[in-house]
Amino acid sequence: MNLGEFVRKQHEAGNLVVQPRMGLSDPAQMRAGLIATRMADASTVGTVTLDSYTRLGQLESVGQAVRQGLPLNGYPIVSYAEATTREMLDGVVAPDFPVQVRHGSARPMDIFRAITGVRLHATEGGPISYCLPYGRTPLDESVRNWAICCELVLKTREFGVEPHLETFGGCMLGQLCPPSQLVAISVIEALFFYRRGLRSLSVSYAQQTNAEQDREAVAALRRLCAELLPGADLHVVIYAYMGLFPETPEGARGVLADAARLAVNTGSERLIVKTVAEAHRIPTVAENVAALEHAAAVARATSAPVLLGADGGQTYLEAYALVDAVLNCDPDLGNAIVAAFKRGLLDVPYCLHPDNAGRARSYIDAEGKLRWAETGSLPLSLSDVTDRRGRRSLTSANLLDALSYVRNRFDAIALERGRAFVLDAAEAVAAAGEGELD
Repeated sequence: MNLGEFVRKQHEAGNLVVQPRMGLSDPAQMRAGLIATRMADASTVGTVTLDSYTRLGQLESVGQAVRQGLPLNGYPIVSYAEATTREMLDGVVAPDFPVQVRHGSARPMDIFRAITGVRLHATEGGPISYCLPYGRTPLDESVRNWAICCELVLKTREFGVEPHLETFGGCMLGQLCPPSQLVAISVIEALFFYRRGLRSLSVSYAQQTNAEQDREAVAALRRLCAELLPGADLHVVIYAYMGLFPETPEGARGVLADAARLAVNTGSERLIVKTVAEAHRIPTVAENVAALEHAAAVARATSAPVLLGADGGQTYLEAYALVDAVLNCDPDLGNAIVAAFKRGLLDVPYCLHPDNAGRARSYIDAEGKLRWAETGSLPLSLSDVTDRRGRRSLTSANLLDALSYVRNRFDAIALERGRAFVLDAAEAVAAAGEGELD
Protein backbone atom coordinates (compact mmCIF):
# COMPACT_ATOMS: atom_id res chain seq x y z
CA MET A 1 0.00 0.00 0.00
CA ASN A 2 1.50 3.34 -1.00
CA LEU A 3 0.88 6.73 0.63
CA GLY A 4 -1.93 7.62 -1.77
CA GLU A 5 -3.80 4.37 -1.20
CA PHE A 6 -3.39 4.65 2.58
CA VAL A 7 -4.76 8.20 2.60
CA ARG A 8 -7.69 7.22 0.37
CA LYS A 9 -8.66 4.33 2.64
CA GLN A 10 -8.47 6.54 5.72
CA HIS A 11 -10.63 9.16 4.03
CA GLU A 12 -13.21 6.54 3.09
CA ALA A 13 -13.29 5.54 6.76
CA GLY A 14 -14.00 9.15 7.73
CA ASN A 15 -10.51 9.99 9.01
CA LEU A 16 -8.42 13.04 8.20
CA VAL A 17 -4.77 11.98 7.88
CA VAL A 18 -2.47 14.33 9.79
CA GLN A 19 1.26 14.66 9.33
CA PRO A 20 4.09 16.57 11.05
CA ARG A 21 7.13 18.30 9.62
CA MET A 22 9.74 16.32 11.51
CA GLY A 23 13.42 15.87 10.81
CA LEU A 24 16.04 14.79 13.36
CA SER A 25 19.66 14.27 12.39
CA ASP A 26 20.39 11.40 14.77
CA PRO A 27 19.02 8.11 13.39
CA ALA A 28 17.89 6.88 16.81
CA GLN A 29 16.05 10.14 17.50
CA MET A 30 14.51 10.12 14.02
CA ARG A 31 13.28 6.59 14.61
CA ALA A 32 11.81 7.60 17.98
CA GLY A 33 10.07 10.55 16.34
CA LEU A 34 8.49 8.31 13.71
CA ILE A 35 7.34 5.83 16.35
CA ALA A 36 5.79 8.65 18.40
CA THR A 37 4.00 9.88 15.28
CA ARG A 38 2.70 6.40 14.57
CA MET A 39 1.48 5.97 18.16
CA ALA A 40 -0.36 9.32 18.26
CA ASP A 41 -4.13 9.32 18.76
CA ALA A 42 -4.74 10.15 15.11
CA SER A 43 -4.48 8.73 11.60
CA THR A 44 -0.91 9.67 10.76
CA VAL A 45 1.77 9.62 8.09
CA GLY A 46 5.41 9.78 9.12
CA THR A 47 7.82 12.42 7.89
CA VAL A 48 11.57 12.44 7.40
CA THR A 49 12.46 16.08 6.73
CA LEU A 50 15.98 16.64 5.44
CA ASP A 51 18.50 19.16 6.73
CA SER A 52 19.25 22.41 4.93
CA TYR A 53 22.82 21.40 3.97
CA THR A 54 21.50 18.32 2.17
CA ARG A 55 18.80 20.39 0.47
CA LEU A 56 21.51 22.68 -0.93
CA GLY A 57 23.87 19.85 -1.84
CA GLN A 58 26.51 20.97 0.68
CA LEU A 59 27.46 17.43 1.60
CA GLU A 60 30.93 18.32 2.90
CA SER A 61 29.28 20.46 5.58
CA VAL A 62 26.98 17.56 6.43
CA GLY A 63 29.91 15.18 6.75
CA GLN A 64 31.77 17.58 9.02
CA ALA A 65 28.71 18.00 11.27
CA VAL A 66 28.16 14.24 11.46
CA ARG A 67 31.82 13.57 12.30
CA GLN A 68 31.76 16.19 15.05
CA GLY A 69 28.44 15.00 16.42
CA LEU A 70 26.76 18.35 15.76
CA PRO A 71 22.97 18.35 15.40
CA LEU A 72 21.45 19.36 12.07
CA ASN A 73 17.99 20.77 11.39
CA GLY A 74 16.93 17.60 9.60
CA TYR A 75 17.91 14.08 8.58
CA PRO A 76 20.93 13.87 6.20
CA ILE A 77 19.69 10.93 4.16
CA VAL A 78 22.27 11.33 1.38
CA SER A 79 25.24 11.24 3.77
CA TYR A 80 24.21 8.22 5.83
CA ALA A 81 24.86 4.72 4.55
CA GLU A 82 21.75 3.01 3.19
CA ALA A 83 22.08 0.41 5.95
CA THR A 84 21.84 3.14 8.60
CA THR A 85 18.61 4.54 7.21
CA ARG A 86 17.14 1.11 6.58
CA GLU A 87 17.84 0.19 10.20
CA MET A 88 16.21 3.47 11.30
CA LEU A 89 13.08 2.61 9.30
CA ASP A 90 12.96 -1.12 10.03
CA GLY A 91 9.75 -2.13 11.74
CA VAL A 92 8.43 1.45 11.60
CA VAL A 93 7.34 1.85 7.99
CA ALA A 94 4.32 -0.37 7.33
CA PRO A 95 1.23 -0.53 5.11
CA ASP A 96 -0.65 1.34 7.84
CA PHE A 97 2.15 3.86 8.38
CA PRO A 98 3.77 5.21 5.20
CA VAL A 99 6.67 7.64 5.53
CA GLN A 100 7.25 10.63 3.28
CA VAL A 101 10.59 12.37 2.69
CA ARG A 102 10.43 16.18 2.59
CA HIS A 103 13.37 18.29 1.44
CA GLY A 104 13.20 21.58 -0.51
CA SER A 105 15.78 21.14 -3.25
CA ALA A 106 15.98 22.34 -6.82
CA ARG A 107 18.83 19.85 -7.37
CA PRO A 108 17.38 16.74 -5.71
CA MET A 109 18.87 13.91 -7.78
CA ASP A 110 21.08 12.62 -4.94
CA ILE A 111 18.11 12.85 -2.59
CA PHE A 112 15.91 10.81 -4.93
CA ARG A 113 18.65 8.21 -5.35
CA ALA A 114 18.91 7.93 -1.56
CA ILE A 115 15.13 7.65 -1.20
CA THR A 116 14.83 4.87 -3.74
CA GLY A 117 17.94 3.19 -2.31
CA VAL A 118 16.16 2.62 1.01
CA ARG A 119 12.93 1.72 -0.79
CA LEU A 120 10.89 4.70 0.35
CA HIS A 121 8.38 5.69 -2.28
CA ALA A 122 6.86 9.02 -1.23
CA THR A 123 8.29 12.52 -1.42
CA GLU A 124 7.26 16.00 -2.52
CA GLY A 125 8.30 19.27 -4.15
CA GLY A 126 8.30 20.46 -7.73
CA PRO A 127 10.34 22.28 -10.37
CA ILE A 128 8.75 25.66 -9.56
CA SER A 129 8.00 25.51 -5.86
CA TYR A 130 11.39 24.08 -4.88
CA CYS A 131 13.27 26.54 -7.04
CA LEU A 132 11.93 30.09 -6.87
CA PRO A 133 11.64 30.64 -3.12
CA TYR A 134 14.71 28.70 -2.02
CA GLY A 135 17.73 30.07 -3.85
CA ARG A 136 19.07 31.16 -7.20
CA THR A 137 19.15 27.90 -9.17
CA PRO A 138 18.01 28.76 -12.71
CA LEU A 139 14.45 27.66 -13.35
CA ASP A 140 15.33 25.79 -16.54
CA GLU A 141 17.91 23.78 -14.59
CA SER A 142 15.36 22.95 -11.89
CA VAL A 143 12.92 21.76 -14.56
CA ARG A 144 15.55 19.44 -16.06
CA ASN A 145 16.51 18.15 -12.62
CA TRP A 146 12.93 17.36 -11.67
CA ALA A 147 12.36 15.54 -14.97
CA ILE A 148 15.28 13.27 -14.06
CA CYS A 149 13.87 12.77 -10.57
CA CYS A 150 10.53 11.63 -11.95
CA GLU A 151 12.41 8.87 -13.79
CA LEU A 152 14.31 7.97 -10.62
CA VAL A 153 11.25 7.69 -8.39
CA LEU A 154 9.41 5.58 -10.95
CA LYS A 155 12.03 2.89 -10.30
CA THR A 156 10.32 2.12 -7.00
CA ARG A 157 7.74 0.23 -9.06
CA GLU A 158 10.41 -2.47 -9.27
CA PHE A 159 9.81 -3.04 -5.55
CA GLY A 160 6.10 -3.62 -6.10
CA VAL A 161 4.92 -0.23 -4.84
CA GLU A 162 3.55 2.76 -6.72
CA PRO A 163 5.62 5.93 -6.10
CA HIS A 164 3.84 9.00 -4.77
CA LEU A 165 4.71 12.64 -5.42
CA GLU A 166 3.12 15.65 -3.75
CA THR A 167 3.25 19.11 -5.28
CA PHE A 168 4.52 21.96 -3.13
CA GLY A 169 3.14 24.56 -5.54
CA GLY A 170 0.19 25.39 -3.33
CA CYS A 171 2.58 26.79 -0.73
CA MET A 172 4.58 29.30 -2.79
CA LEU A 173 6.42 31.59 -0.36
CA GLY A 174 3.96 30.50 2.32
CA GLN A 175 1.92 33.71 2.24
CA LEU A 176 0.73 36.72 0.24
CA CYS A 177 0.29 34.72 -2.96
CA PRO A 178 -3.33 34.98 -4.14
CA PRO A 179 -5.08 31.59 -4.03
CA SER A 180 -5.59 31.40 -7.79
CA GLN A 181 -1.85 31.32 -8.36
CA LEU A 182 -1.31 28.76 -5.62
CA VAL A 183 -3.91 26.57 -7.29
CA ALA A 184 -2.43 27.11 -10.75
CA ILE A 185 1.14 26.26 -9.75
CA SER A 186 0.04 23.19 -7.78
CA VAL A 187 -1.90 21.94 -10.81
CA ILE A 188 0.97 22.70 -13.21
CA GLU A 189 3.43 20.74 -11.05
CA ALA A 190 0.99 17.84 -10.75
CA LEU A 191 0.61 17.84 -14.53
CA PHE A 192 4.42 17.92 -14.88
CA PHE A 193 4.63 14.75 -12.76
CA TYR A 194 1.64 13.17 -14.52
CA ARG A 195 3.12 13.65 -18.01
CA ARG A 196 6.27 11.89 -16.82
CA GLY A 197 4.42 8.78 -15.77
CA LEU A 198 3.43 9.41 -12.13
CA ARG A 199 -0.13 8.40 -11.30
CA SER A 200 -0.23 8.53 -7.49
CA LEU A 201 -0.24 12.24 -6.70
CA SER A 202 -1.29 14.77 -4.10
CA VAL A 203 -1.82 18.48 -4.66
CA SER A 204 -1.07 21.00 -1.96
CA TYR A 205 -2.84 24.13 -0.80
CA ALA A 206 -1.65 26.30 2.10
CA GLN A 207 -4.22 27.87 4.40
CA GLN A 208 -4.28 31.60 3.75
CA THR A 209 -6.02 34.58 5.33
CA ASN A 210 -9.74 33.94 4.76
CA ALA A 211 -11.56 30.61 5.26
CA GLU A 212 -14.25 31.31 2.66
CA GLN A 213 -11.65 32.12 0.02
CA ASP A 214 -9.67 29.02 0.99
CA ARG A 215 -12.73 26.79 0.55
CA GLU A 216 -13.29 28.23 -2.90
CA ALA A 217 -9.62 27.68 -3.77
CA VAL A 218 -9.69 24.00 -2.83
CA ALA A 219 -12.82 23.55 -4.95
CA ALA A 220 -11.01 25.20 -7.87
CA LEU A 221 -8.01 22.94 -7.30
CA ARG A 222 -10.15 19.80 -7.43
CA ARG A 223 -12.00 20.98 -10.52
CA LEU A 224 -8.83 21.71 -12.49
CA CYS A 225 -7.26 18.41 -11.46
CA ALA A 226 -10.36 16.53 -12.58
CA GLU A 227 -10.15 18.26 -15.97
CA LEU A 228 -6.41 17.85 -16.56
CA LEU A 229 -5.37 14.66 -14.72
CA PRO A 230 -7.76 11.89 -15.80
CA GLY A 231 -7.15 8.56 -14.12
CA ALA A 232 -4.79 9.92 -11.47
CA ASP A 233 -5.04 8.57 -7.93
CA LEU A 234 -5.06 12.01 -6.39
CA HIS A 235 -5.81 13.66 -3.06
CA VAL A 236 -5.62 17.16 -1.60
CA VAL A 237 -3.25 18.04 1.23
CA ILE A 238 -3.84 21.19 3.28
CA TYR A 239 -0.95 22.96 4.97
CA ALA A 240 -1.52 24.90 8.17
CA TYR A 241 -0.62 28.54 7.58
CA MET A 242 2.93 28.85 6.24
CA GLY A 243 3.64 32.46 7.20
CA LEU A 244 4.36 34.14 10.53
CA PHE A 245 2.66 31.95 13.12
CA PRO A 246 0.99 33.27 16.29
CA GLU A 247 3.30 33.68 19.25
CA THR A 248 0.75 32.59 21.86
CA PRO A 249 0.00 28.88 22.32
CA GLU A 250 -3.73 29.61 22.11
CA GLY A 251 -3.31 31.55 18.87
CA ALA A 252 -1.20 28.79 17.34
CA ARG A 253 -3.78 26.15 18.27
CA GLY A 254 -6.48 28.40 16.81
CA VAL A 255 -4.79 28.58 13.42
CA LEU A 256 -4.26 24.81 13.39
CA ALA A 257 -7.89 24.21 14.37
CA ASP A 258 -9.04 26.39 11.47
CA ALA A 259 -6.76 24.44 9.12
CA ALA A 260 -8.30 21.17 10.31
CA ARG A 261 -11.79 22.57 9.77
CA LEU A 262 -10.77 23.77 6.30
CA ALA A 263 -9.58 20.26 5.44
CA VAL A 264 -12.84 18.65 6.59
CA ASN A 265 -15.07 21.34 5.05
CA THR A 266 -13.42 20.89 1.65
CA GLY A 267 -13.24 17.10 1.77
CA SER A 268 -9.43 17.27 1.77
CA GLU A 269 -7.75 14.06 2.78
CA ARG A 270 -4.50 15.08 4.51
CA LEU A 271 -3.25 17.94 6.70
CA ILE A 272 0.31 19.08 7.43
CA VAL A 273 0.30 20.50 10.95
CA LYS A 274 2.18 23.24 12.78
CA THR A 275 2.89 23.44 16.50
CA VAL A 276 2.71 25.93 19.37
CA ALA A 277 6.50 26.34 19.12
CA GLU A 278 6.42 27.41 15.46
CA ALA A 279 7.03 31.12 16.11
CA HIS A 280 9.96 30.47 18.43
CA ARG A 281 12.04 27.38 17.58
CA ILE A 282 12.12 23.92 16.05
CA PRO A 283 9.38 21.92 17.82
CA THR A 284 10.03 18.86 19.92
CA VAL A 285 8.62 15.44 19.13
CA ALA A 286 6.11 15.86 21.96
CA GLU A 287 4.94 19.21 20.54
CA ASN A 288 4.50 17.61 17.12
CA VAL A 289 2.44 14.80 18.59
CA ALA A 290 0.29 17.31 20.51
CA ALA A 291 -0.37 19.19 17.25
CA LEU A 292 -1.30 15.98 15.46
CA GLU A 293 -3.76 15.00 18.18
CA HIS A 294 -5.24 18.51 18.40
CA ALA A 295 -5.85 18.63 14.65
CA ALA A 296 -7.35 15.13 14.63
CA ALA A 297 -9.68 15.99 17.53
CA VAL A 298 -10.90 19.15 15.79
CA ALA A 299 -11.44 17.20 12.57
CA ARG A 300 -13.51 14.57 14.36
CA ALA A 301 -15.68 17.30 15.87
CA THR A 302 -16.20 19.11 12.56
CA SER A 303 -19.33 18.54 10.52
CA ALA A 304 -19.57 17.33 6.93
CA PRO A 305 -18.00 19.21 3.99
CA VAL A 306 -19.30 22.67 3.13
CA LEU A 307 -20.32 22.69 -0.54
CA LEU A 308 -20.58 26.46 -1.02
CA GLY A 309 -18.60 27.57 -4.07
CA ALA A 310 -18.08 23.99 -5.17
CA ASP A 311 -17.32 25.13 -8.74
CA GLY A 312 -14.34 27.17 -7.58
CA GLY A 313 -15.89 30.54 -8.41
CA GLN A 314 -13.58 33.43 -9.27
CA THR A 315 -10.55 31.49 -8.05
CA TYR A 316 -11.21 28.80 -10.65
CA LEU A 317 -11.55 31.37 -13.44
CA GLU A 318 -8.25 33.01 -12.53
CA ALA A 319 -6.40 29.71 -12.03
CA TYR A 320 -7.77 28.35 -15.32
CA ALA A 321 -6.50 31.45 -17.15
CA LEU A 322 -3.03 31.04 -15.60
CA VAL A 323 -2.78 27.32 -16.40
CA ASP A 324 -4.13 27.80 -19.91
CA ALA A 325 -1.57 30.53 -20.62
CA VAL A 326 1.27 28.24 -19.53
CA LEU A 327 0.04 25.28 -21.58
CA ASN A 328 -0.12 27.47 -24.68
CA CYS A 329 3.54 28.48 -24.36
CA ASP A 330 5.02 25.21 -25.59
CA PRO A 331 3.92 21.58 -26.18
CA ASP A 332 6.60 20.44 -23.70
CA LEU A 333 5.42 21.43 -20.23
CA GLY A 334 8.93 21.93 -18.89
CA ASN A 335 9.72 24.39 -21.68
CA ALA A 336 6.31 25.98 -21.19
CA ILE A 337 7.00 26.65 -17.50
CA VAL A 338 10.30 28.37 -18.28
CA ALA A 339 8.74 30.42 -21.08
CA ALA A 340 5.78 31.43 -18.92
CA PHE A 341 8.02 32.90 -16.24
CA LYS A 342 10.17 34.67 -18.83
CA ARG A 343 7.04 36.33 -20.24
CA GLY A 344 5.59 37.10 -16.82
CA LEU A 345 2.56 34.85 -17.38
CA LEU A 346 3.47 33.35 -14.03
CA ASP A 347 4.81 35.90 -11.56
CA VAL A 348 5.00 35.27 -7.82
CA PRO A 349 4.47 38.39 -5.68
CA TYR A 350 7.49 39.47 -3.61
CA CYS A 351 9.65 36.59 -4.90
CA LEU A 352 13.24 37.78 -5.55
CA HIS A 353 14.41 34.88 -7.75
CA PRO A 354 16.12 36.15 -10.95
CA ASP A 355 13.71 34.18 -13.16
CA ASN A 356 10.64 35.78 -11.55
CA ALA A 357 9.41 38.98 -13.22
CA GLY A 358 8.53 40.58 -9.88
CA ARG A 359 5.82 42.88 -11.23
CA ALA A 360 2.78 41.19 -9.65
CA ARG A 361 1.69 42.39 -6.22
CA SER A 362 -0.99 41.37 -3.75
CA TYR A 363 -2.80 42.83 -0.76
CA ILE A 364 -5.27 41.75 1.92
CA ASP A 365 -8.67 43.40 1.59
CA ALA A 366 -11.05 44.48 4.35
CA GLU A 367 -12.56 40.96 4.51
CA GLY A 368 -9.17 39.37 4.97
CA LYS A 369 -9.05 38.01 1.42
CA LEU A 370 -5.89 37.97 -0.69
CA ARG A 371 -6.33 40.05 -3.84
CA TRP A 372 -4.20 41.12 -6.77
CA ALA A 373 -2.98 44.71 -6.42
CA GLU A 374 -0.88 44.58 -9.60
CA THR A 375 -1.03 41.81 -12.20
CA GLY A 376 2.02 42.73 -14.30
CA SER A 377 1.91 40.50 -17.39
CA LEU A 378 -0.32 37.84 -15.85
CA PRO A 379 -3.16 36.81 -18.18
CA LEU A 380 -5.64 38.45 -15.81
CA SER A 381 -7.54 41.71 -16.05
CA LEU A 382 -7.10 43.69 -12.85
CA SER A 383 -10.64 45.03 -13.17
CA ASP A 384 -11.92 41.44 -13.18
CA VAL A 385 -9.96 40.17 -10.19
CA THR A 386 -10.17 42.99 -7.66
CA ASP A 387 -12.31 45.88 -6.51
CA ARG A 388 -10.25 49.05 -6.90
CA ARG A 389 -12.31 50.74 -4.18
CA GLY A 390 -10.85 48.37 -1.61
CA ARG A 391 -7.34 48.37 -3.01
CA ARG A 392 -4.59 49.62 -0.71
CA SER A 393 -1.47 51.47 -1.73
CA LEU A 394 1.62 49.28 -1.53
CA THR A 395 3.92 50.61 1.16
CA SER A 396 6.50 48.88 3.34
CA ALA A 397 4.20 49.36 6.33
CA ASN A 398 1.30 47.72 4.51
CA LEU A 399 3.52 44.81 3.51
CA LEU A 400 4.63 44.27 7.11
CA ASP A 401 1.00 44.47 8.25
CA ALA A 402 0.04 41.85 5.67
CA LEU A 403 2.87 39.53 6.68
CA SER A 404 1.74 39.74 10.32
CA TYR A 405 -2.00 39.62 9.59
CA VAL A 406 -2.67 36.03 10.70
CA ARG A 407 -0.28 36.16 13.66
CA ASN A 408 -1.79 39.39 14.98
CA ARG A 409 -5.39 38.31 14.44
CA PHE A 410 -5.10 34.98 16.25
CA ASP A 411 -2.90 36.33 19.03
CA ALA A 412 -5.43 39.11 19.60
CA ILE A 413 -8.26 36.56 19.83
CA ALA A 414 -6.24 34.49 22.29
CA LEU A 415 -5.45 37.50 24.46
CA GLU A 416 -9.06 38.64 24.45
CA ARG A 417 -10.22 35.20 25.52
CA GLY A 418 -7.62 35.26 28.25
CA ARG A 419 -8.92 38.58 29.54
CA ALA A 420 -12.49 37.28 29.44
CA PHE A 421 -11.46 34.21 31.41
CA VAL A 422 -9.75 36.36 34.07
CA LEU A 423 -12.81 38.62 34.34
CA ASP A 424 -15.14 35.62 34.60
CA ALA A 425 -12.94 34.09 37.28
CA ALA A 426 -12.84 37.36 39.20
CA GLU A 427 -16.63 37.66 39.03
CA ALA A 428 -16.99 34.04 40.22
CA VAL A 429 -14.68 34.69 43.17
CA ALA A 430 -16.58 37.87 44.05
CA ALA A 431 -19.93 36.08 43.82
CA ALA A 432 -18.65 33.25 46.02
CA GLY A 433 -17.41 35.78 48.54
CA GLU A 434 -20.76 37.52 48.63
CA GLY A 435 -22.46 34.18 49.19
CA GLU A 436 -20.28 33.47 52.20
CA LEU A 437 -21.29 36.79 53.76
CA ASP A 438 -25.01 36.04 53.51
